[in-house]
Amino acid sequence: MALILSFDTTTKVCAVAVGDGDRLLAQRTDSSDRLNHAEVLNRFVAEALEEAGVQLRSLSAVAVGVGPGSYTGSRIGLSAAKGFCFALDIPLIGMGTPHVLVHALRASGFTPRAHDLLHPMIDARRMEVFTTTCAANGEVLQAAHPLVLDGAWHASWPVDASHVVFGDGADKATEVFASDAAVLHVAGIHPGPEGLVACAHEHFLRGLFADLAYLVPDYGKAANVAQPKARGLQ
Repeated sequence: MALILSFDTTTKVCAVAVGDGDRLLAQRTDSSDRLNHAEVLNRFVAEALEEAGVQLRSLSAVAVGVGPGSYTGSRIGLSAAKGFCFALDIPLIGMGTPHVLVHALRASGFTPRAHDLLHPMIDARRMEVFTTTCAANGEVLQAAHPLVLDGAWHASWPVDASHVVFGDGADKATEVFASDAAVLHVAGIHPGPEGLVACAHEHFLRGLFADLAYLVPDYGKAANVAQPKARGLQ
């Protein structure tokens, strides 16, 4: 089977996994509020590889979550993944964070029903999330996009389906979903090791490899950057 190192740094959780096919060999996770992904990522990689008994030169590929999510976190993970792939001359796999979340939902033991629509949600601060819509089998029906969880937050969703929401974006807005009988909130789902291994394995089997030079983070929306005032002008 394929030995794949995978990690995600696009959310508050920094997760690293080493998998043999779809089997998790070793993992490291930090879900603290310190957001020190740049400090712990390489250490987690080294520790997970050692625990799994896998050497870098034995890897078949490196897989990384590319967002949307944290702008800084996305760049940290992708930069590290590109460095490993360039040095080892192995394929790079770029995984959308919503897709990793769908695999994490399945790995948690939750089984969607045939008529369920899945809505992974990634916290984008305040009452905004990055989300997408997937069929129960994981097929992407709508591209990732920002969404404000206001009174009309799911007005465009089909009314003849039930909706499953999950991810840290959903966890922060439980009161929004509480009174809607068509929505099921599954709490505590994040881009963890089990989801990473399953998603990376799927990409590898399908030959979904990224261009090492041109893969960039999926920021979800443009950064809100203001031009600084010129000195001396008020």
